Amino acid sequence: MTTAAPTTTAAPTTTARHSARTPRRRGERSPAASVALHLTLIVASVIAVFPVLWVLLTSLKPAKYATTTDFFKETTFENYTNLIRDTEFLTWFGNSVVIAGLTTVLGVFVSATTGYAVSRFRFPGKRGLMWTLLITQMFPVAVLIVPIYNIMSGMGLINQPAGLVITYLTISVPFCAWMMKGFFDTIPREIDESGQVDGLTPFGTFWRLVLPLAKPGLAVTAFYSFITAWGEVAYASAFMVGDENLTLAGGLQKFVNQYGAQWGPMTAASVLIAIPAALVFLFAQKHLVTGMSAGAVKG
Repeated sequence: MTTAAPTTTAAPTTTARHSARTPRRRGERSPAASVALHLTLIVASVIAVFPVLWVLLTSLKPAKYATTTDFFKETTFENYTNLIRDTEFLTWFGNSVVIAGLTTVLGVFVSATTGYAVSRFRFPGKRGLMWTLLITQMFPVAVLIVPIYNIMSGMGLINQPAGLVITYLTISVPFCAWMMKGFFDTIPREIDESGQVDGLTPFGTFWRLVLPLAKPGLAVTAFYSFITAWGEVAYASAFMVGDENLTLAGGLQKFVNQYGAQWGPMTAASVLIAIPAALVFLFAQKHLVTGMSAGAVKG
């Protein structure tokens, strides 16, 4: 009688075990890489937020603890009340709002019309204008402040809001016009042709048909123009004198002298100054990435 040999199942080979695993997709990070990436992002976030948090907490401390790390000891709003009651902060704030608002409105209009004209029309001096807009961005403030001061002085615009508005436009318009030109290049010319067929003038076509499609670019232009005027220090300090004429940038220097600094009022003012800039950013943020990327497509 023949006995059948028992059958044995061979252990899976190393190749079979590897093939049973789920293959990693191309570009998929390993767990170690993911951990390293998240740690890097956390560290970067802490570095970015720490100065802002330090200023905020310092503004809530009495003067005797201003340079210490006792952030939650004797917390008070006295710095804010003294700032508003004992200084010309509200006047400086109002001056900055007027100057930044005018710079934003005029900057958006001039940049949009200039960018549209350069994008759509051929005219003598077009290339020279584009190069001029580009070259003006290469000069630092230290080089320009003296000649601009002399020009504004000759026009009687020193210590006048109009002088600062014109100065800030010379900073924001060249960059924003180049960016808007690139953005308008991405809008089909057939839209302009349809406006002409309907009997619109070139400006009517720009205002009624093209401009509504350029909201992302306009948002970036408005944000850049506002920040240029809101946070600028050098021109504001040189062109404006007298407490009733100072902007916030010039007013903050009142809290610093050769003997020391008044950290309480200065940090309180810094927090209040940051609020309008943050509100403008929140209003424009949904258009910022789209506008900047579209404006960079063509230069």
